[in-house]
Amino acid sequence: MVRISYNNIHIFKLYYMFTEPNYYAGRKVEITTTKLPLIDEKAPSFEAQTTKGKIKFPDDYKGKWVVLFSHPADFTPVCTTEFVAFQKRYEEFKKLNCELIGLSIDQVFSHIKWVEWIKEKLNVEIEFPIIADDMSKVACLFGMIHPRKGTNTVRAVFIIDPNGIIRAILYYPQELGRNMDEILRMVKALQISDKNGVAMPANWPNNELIGDKVIIPPATDEQTAKERVKQYECFDWWFCYKKL
Repeated sequence: MVRISYNNIHIFKLYYMFTEPNYYAGRKVEITTTKLPLIDEKAPSFEAQTTKGKIKFPDDYKGKWVVLFSHPADFTPVCTTEFVAFQKRYEEFKKLNCELIGLSIDQVFSHIKWVEWIKEKLNVEIEFPIIADDMSKVACLFGMIHPRKGTNTVRAVFIIDPNGIIRAILYYPQELGRNMDEILRMVKALQISDKNGVAMPANWPNNELIGDKVIIPPATDEQTAKERVKQYECFDWWFCYKKL
């Protein structure tokens, strides 16, 4: 049985079905459609082999925030800088009750050797798991493969909350390394927003207008709008903010 996920993201697999007939010869092919996960939806469940053993998601991560991210390939310069950057900030993520999970379509043997190389050559030990998604199952679930950019995974990031809900999604092309401080900032900001029922301004905590203060949700009736400007600092009734 060969299962082909078909939508605008995974059409490249159909291409291989017709250009590599020997591989598919005599096999039953099942084509299924896949809906890409969106913000505020439940993250897809999966089981996978990683450099730290098998994981079952989300069961193994209940009660934790998770940053699930894909990289194009092991033993590549940009990916190596990214993994070092993630590891350098791993303790900061863990202080936020957040775990990191890497992924590419390489086999686990490649991951293990690459992690060994990073430790030997760069003196950095990668402590978080890396999924060996050599059959692209997880990549397909999360829309991490974009055919116009090749058959490997792009640099996708999914921030998932303790309830297994996708809270933020980022996509970077292969040629552009990610800003790990921004990903860390996003986790911090989402947690503060959840706890306090507030919104975060641009470039928080260094916003050009209100610094590290947070935005109060706009009033939804006239009376609240009148009271709002007396309770908080405001540019107007619909733009009020406070210091936490």
